[in-house]
Amino acid sequence: MKTEFPEKYITLGLKIAYYRKKAGYTQEVFAEKIDKSVNFLSQIEGTGTVRGVSLETLFKIAQVLNIPPSKLLEED
Repeated sequence: MKTEFPEKYITLGLKIAYYRKKAGYTQEVFAEKIDKSVNFLSQIEGTGTVRGVSLETLFKIAQVLNIPPSKLLEED
């Protein structure tokens, strides 16, 4: 994926991984809950790849994690 903001995608993936682990989900269980493959989730969470997500997927991730979507996008 070509983007001007690769660091923002990587940060998003790291936040998803952080909140997923905090909620006690494995990648396999979480991927099933958001109706995505484990491969898709590992690409999002991995720092070696830049993979975008749709807003629909972002909202679903936040819903399953029981956090506001803004938590995944805000800068620390």
